[in-house]
Amino acid sequence: MKQKWTIISLLLGVFTMMANAQETAKQKPRVLISTDIGGTDPDDNQSVAHLLMYSNEFDLEGLVSSPSFGDGNTSEIFRMIDVYEQDLPALRRHIKGLMKPKALRKLVKQGRMSEAPACGYGEPTEGSRWIVRQARKKDARPLYVLVWGCLEDVAQALHDAPDIAPRLRVHWIGGPNKKWGVNAYCYIIEHFPDLWMIENNTTYRGFIYDSKNKDEWNAGYFDTHIKDAGHLGRDFAAYYKGNPKLGDTPSLLYVMRGNPANPEQLSWAGRFVRCSRTPRTVFYGATTSKDTAQICGIIEWQLRGPKRDDIAVDSACITLDIRKQQWKGYYKGNGLYVLRHSTYYTGTLPYTITSTIEGFTPIDGEITIQNTWEVKPHDTDYKVGAHWWTDSYASADYWHDCAGADTQYKVRQEIMRDWARRWAYLRK
Repeated sequence: MKQKWTIISLLLGVFTMMANAQETAKQKPRVLISTDIGGTDPDDNQSVAHLLMYSNEFDLEGLVSSPSFGDGNTSEIFRMIDVYEQDLPALRRHIKGLMKPKALRKLVKQGRMSEAPACGYGEPTEGSRWIVRQARKKDARPLYVLVWGCLEDVAQALHDAPDIAPRLRVHWIGGPNKKWGVNAYCYIIEHFPDLWMIENNTTYRGFIYDSKNKDEWNAGYFDTHIKDAGHLGRDFAAYYKGNPKLGDTPSLLYVMRGNPANPEQLSWAGRFVRCSRTPRTVFYGATTSKDTAQICGIIEWQLRGPKRDDIAVDSACITLDIRKQQWKGYYKGNGLYVLRHSTYYTGTLPYTITSTIEGFTPIDGEITIQNTWEVKPHDTDYKVGAHWWTDSYASADYWHDCAGADTQYKVRQEIMRDWARRWAYLRK
């Protein structure tokens, strides 16, 4: 009899664990957004509109303004919430659980408003403190930090509270954003190589509308599905003439449909591959067109120049001019000057490196950027742990010369059709 009850108890325990597992699987993902909305690229406004219209699908825990460059700040997030509030009654007639504007406003925090210095971090911000606070919450679920701009506030949070690293799941729309915040990226990868990270450099481009395609899912999407769709629809028209760029939305899509615990499985954000390193190529002087680096990798110049005791270490004092943009380089002491850059452009790029420091010899050179990632390893590459993923460079996964983008593109129409149903609620 005792054995019988033991078996029954074991079975009940198994059933309980199964029920708990099913309940955990049904739980909404915890999500915190770091956005450069109002900064250099208005597609963040489009992505915020998407987020708000799907706010019933997440446990949203933060809206951090992390512009790094440009004039973005929390006021633009608050303005988007105001627009959403006007359409909320119509949306609620069809969608249960959408977040209340009052609750959303409590989540808005100001992050760093300039790029991180050479070391990759600076002083804590309201946004970085909020990341730490939410990461330390007693919750068995990880915190998905979706980064739509630079990594400054994530780097600051990790620097101030290294213990939060195992609790974070970072999905970063990198690519162009890497060059704007190269120091924060380098700090994270050098000090937290075991961080759970999706480095989405080009896969997301499979979600950007095709301007040459006039169908209802691309250049015709606004006129077909968004025009006259409430206050959000009118606001949407202000960005790219209503064309859905939505470059940051894929990080959100990742936690919406699919298994967020497995980046290698196809989701609404496409599919990613595990990597053991990320490219870093170091040069010690002027380069020529024969010198190569990898797209979206780190290019680093380590240059010798005048020894200056009157210049503080990590002071910005040299300048890279490439593609009509200027980027800072830093003095590391003992006559060493270091400059980091990253680019998503390919081909041979001319550049100059100059300084106002007397005795610093200007450099004129060229560098050839290749559309590869894992093809040519260097001893100077950054080594990463078992939880770092990036774009698939398999030939079948390219779309418009963007690695991995076809894995995103193949699910794009399904996503846009689903969103069109929500826009329709605002057109009646």
